[in-house]
This record gives sequence, structure tokens and C-alpha cells, in this order.
Amino acid sequence: MSEKSTFGSVYFTILGLIVLAFGIIELVVMGMAGMEDVRWGPLEMGGMFLWWREIILICAGLIYLTSVTNFLDVRQLGKSVVASIMIWIVAGMAIWARIAGSIPGGEEGPWLNPPMDFIATYGPPYMPEIYLLPLSLVIIYFIRQRRTAR
Repeated sequence: MSEKSTFGSVYFTILGLIVLAFGIIELVVMGMAGMEDVRWGPLEMGGMFLWWREIILICAGLIYLTSVTNFLDVRQLGKSVVASIMIWIVAGMAIWARIAGSIPGGEEGPWLNPPMDFIATYGPPYMPEIYLLPLSLVIIYFIRQRRTAR
């Protein structure tokens, strides 16, 4: 059981640092860039819920970092679950914004996007929380381990 606890502590320490770094970078970059979107390769920062998203990512990173001692304790695991849910909510908002933005057509074109333009809107760049979403799903493994350990 301690091997899983050590792996979980290390994993969520690294994930917490990554989440915190994304939140801080977004806060700094978007503070300098204003309300316009900033793109770095496959990463995009900006959008409508800018400040809330940054605050949520910073808080989620800090919550992950506070949950790593004695990781499989129910209270510490609960903290990681809360931080993961915060990422899931923000990522869900980004996914919904992408879906909702892909449906309407352009100003000159038809009311609905043609199929090729519809599919093209799902390519990169993505918001940081989209990249963090699969990494945060690892918490499900530790919840199941805790359930079977009892």
C-alpha cells in the first residue's frame, strides 16, 4: 500500500506544480496581453472566462500540493478529488465553448458550418485545461485502490 501512496504523492506533486504553473503563466501572460488570445504552438490562452479560469487553476494546483502527504488517507485523497473536479469543470467549459463555437457559420456563409469547417474547429491549439484533463483522471485509479484496500 505504501508504494501506491508514494507513487500518488509524487504524481500529484508533479501534477500540482504543472497546474499551478499553467495558472500563473496564464495570469502573467494574459495580464500583459489584455483580452486578446495568445497562442504558443499547441497551447492557446485567452477566452471569455479568463480570470476565473486562472484562479481556479492556481487554486487546484495549490490543493494538489497540499494533498500529497500521507496521500491515501481519505482526507488527503478527498483534497485531490476536489482539485481534479475543479479541473474537470474548467475543462468542461472549454470543451463546451469549442463545441458551441463550431456550430455557427461565418458572417458571409451559411447559418451552419459546413462539415469540413465544423471538423476543422476541433484541431489545436487547445486551452491548458484540455491538456490537464487526462492527467487529472488518474485520481480515479487511486479512489478505486482505496475502495479495494478496505
